Amino acid sequence: MIELAPSILSADFARLGEHVRAACEGGAAVIHVDVMDGHFVPNLTIGPPVVKSLRKVTDLPLDCHLMIENPDEFIPVFAEAGVDWISVHQEACRHLNRTLHLIKSHDCHAGVVINPATPVETLSEVLDLVDYVLVMSVNPGFGAQKFIPSTLHKMRQLAEIRRQRGLQYRIEVDGGVALETVADVVRAGAEILVAGNAVFGSGDPKKNAEGLLKAATETAMEKV
Repeated sequence: MIELAPSILSADFARLGEHVRAACEGGAAVIHVDVMDGHFVPNLTIGPPVVKSLRKVTDLPLDCHLMIENPDEFIPVFAEAGVDWISVHQEACRHLNRTLHLIKSHDCHAGVVINPATPVETLSEVLDLVDYVLVMSVNPGFGAQKFIPSTLHKMRQLAEIRRQRGLQYRIEVDGGVALETVADVVRAGAEILVAGNAVFGSGDPKKNAEGLLKAATETAMEKV
């Protein structure tokens, strides 16, 4: 099943509730929340207070993507703020297994993220623990970046590993997902599509979400 996860990184924060509601009306299944600390990535975004406010305007799952150093320190406070899913970067976690168990201990879905230069093989020992794997198709830190085509093979790899090992994790993609690239990522195996600029960058978020989801679903139907 293909699901759209609009990223609030590209939304107008003065109209955040309005924009999120519009994306939900357009078919969003998840709301993606990018948390950046200015250290792990060269940008600084939001913290738990914004998540707590966002929780009041939508019943959809909040997918908290922690692009931060020392994520173990912040997992409890984001869980308390109301997120449902938490993903951490393989590159930021010294003890990845422990961190994923920490996420689950707070009754959240646990996800692991890899950057464009990180091989899928680095996840081999945790794929049986995670609920989803997020493939970064841009280098994290900023919205509206150009999709990196070489990341498609990671989605294919993850789909094949899942089949071979009989695992249940889902495959998420984040970065440059738009009408021009959505068919490629769906064909490669992505099922949860994070889109920021393509939904919130310009025009009506509801219509943008509808159009992107329609294109993704039609591609998925072709695969069947």
